Amino acid sequence: MNDGLHPETLAIRGGKSQTEYGEHNQALFLTSSFMFDSAETGANLFAGTAEGYTYSRTANPTINAFEQRVAHLEQAERGLATATGMAALQATFLTFLQAGDHLVSSSSLFGTTMGLISNQLPRCGIEVTLVSQTDLAQWQAAIKDNTKMLFLETPSNPLNEAGDISALAKMAHEAGALLVVDNSVCSPALQRPLSLGADLSVQSATKAIDGHGRVMGGIVCGSDTLIDQVFQHARTAGQSMSPFNAWVLLSGLETLFVRMEKQCANALKVAQWLQQNPKVQQVYYGGLVEHPQANLVAQQQSAGGIVVAFEVEGDQADAWKVLDAVQLFSKTANLGDVRSTITHPWTTTHGRMAAEVKRAAGIQPCLLRLSIGLENIDDLIADLKQALI
Repeated sequence: MNDGLHPETLAIRGGKSQTEYGEHNQALFLTSSFMFDSAETGANLFAGTAEGYTYSRTANPTINAFEQRVAHLEQAERGLATATGMAALQATFLTFLQAGDHLVSSSSLFGTTMGLISNQLPRCGIEVTLVSQTDLAQWQAAIKDNTKMLFLETPSNPLNEAGDISALAKMAHEAGALLVVDNSVCSPALQRPLSLGADLSVQSATKAIDGHGRVMGGIVCGSDTLIDQVFQHARTAGQSMSPFNAWVLLSGLETLFVRMEKQCANALKVAQWLQQNPKVQQVYYGGLVEHPQANLVAQQQSAGGIVVAFEVEGDQADAWKVLDAVQLFSKTANLGDVRSTITHPWTTTHGRMAAEVKRAAGIQPCLLRLSIGLENIDDLIADLKQALI
């Protein structure tokens, strides 16, 4: 049924299973375990020689439906759902990297991801080199004989720096390494890293896929061979998604494309308005023609995205004044919601990073990040206008 269908249709119809009751919506299998008919059947199920379910930590029909649907959208052979986006990243890193291996990573990362890479992976004996997201020469120079993986988040959060996925995939494969892309900011509605040569696409389903700020989740997509390796790690480490969260996220997928289309249109208008505001020093949005990588964004993404970052005149105190003054924007660090949000990256999403590391990544005390939702654009601009007086 899925062959030849468009992504917007797959987001609604892909991966659906059905019980004998003929339910229209995807069923929720809210159970920790599954029964077997006999001792022999149980033995075969646990040995993997028979198809079926045993325990929801390893597999569950609702979770499987979510995995299959996202895999269809990512143009992947298989997907593996996890409890959070960070769980998906950790499972990916610890599956393919071990003591003595080398990881080359962009320095333009979400703060918690940077903490995992810079603080936790070295404890496992994994060497890490951070490079500029946009400087391909730095990536090439950083590769060593023991480099096993290249990793980036594109576009970056919050500055919307784009990494050249195709060029980095070629570079990684020539070195015998994997290219892993964090697709959280775009989601498969706007970007499909595997079609550009990446080996694995990882994302936080908490963001755009849910789109309503309800539940947490993560997913990694790729070939059967690679995802099976991640599965072996994740099921043992207990990083699985809950069936209820998978069920909620399936409903989020059904409206993903229509939401992202409107949110991206709103985001572009907000970014263009901010460019004209005298209180704003700099605007970071991939959909602007002035973006330094506008051509690359157009090649990789179907739209500029929903995240808009901007620097106000002054310092942290001035940024805080704007944040405190907004009335419509929700003051929270999540992104991808239908409700527009605002946060101060220096003290929230990137708050645990050292000041010099933040500055090196382009995060300044005067920076604010918006995630644009579905509200009327005039209302959003009016709220920003009264806050930026």
